[in-house]
Amino acid sequence: MGSTYSRNWSKRNATGLNYAAAVFITFVGLSYTAVPLYRLFCSTTGIGGTVQTVLNADEDRFHPSKMIPHTSSNRKLRIRFNSDTARALNWQFRPQQAFVDVVPGETALAFYTAKNKADADIIGISTYNVFPAWAAPYFNKIQCFCFEEQKLRAGEEVDMPIFFFIDPGFLEDPNCVDINEITLSYTFFNARAIDPSRLHALTSAQAKEMAGKAVAAGQREDEE
Repeated sequence: MGSTYSRNWSKRNATGLNYAAAVFITFVGLSYTAVPLYRLFCSTTGIGGTVQTVLNADEDRFHPSKMIPHTSSNRKLRIRFNSDTARALNWQFRPQQAFVDVVPGETALAFYTAKNKADADIIGISTYNVFPAWAAPYFNKIQCFCFEEQKLRAGEEVDMPIFFFIDPGFLEDPNCVDINEITLSYTFFNARAIDPSRLHALTSAQAKEMAGKAVAAGQREDEE
């Protein structure tokens, strides 16, 4: 009787552990798949300040007719650039220009510079955001380096281009009528040290903080 009870108890324990292990593995899998799914959702919709790129947008968004400068609108936009690096990444990362002025539909080229200050090769990966968030769906990047691993050898310095334009639809959006400055922010992380769950669009508070840094830096440059 005792041995039968013991066997049944052991069997129930084994079954319970199997279920628990299955649930744990399922949640772990969901936690990793949630990141790219969330990133895809933000990239497609522009929610969370995520800009549109050639890879995540429909073909109409990058139709040649969208890339005709609307000079008749007399509305220039100042695009400011901001950069940050995670503590675990011993890189120097900065924009080569504080800002560029464009009109909707005009293509523009900007550059960031990254330098590996460590004595060993390091692989970095970046995330980005646009502030104000209302402008994000109209900020289209034709070429960029976001969400791609960038390997720099010890002491190596490279230039990273961004080719972009503002969709002319920006001019017709009532939410953007008072927006004259847009800040594009990039943050680089050590690809081997970062938790994948952190590689999503920055929060509005983070984007606002980075925008403040970019504006302050631009004002100092203007004063000089």
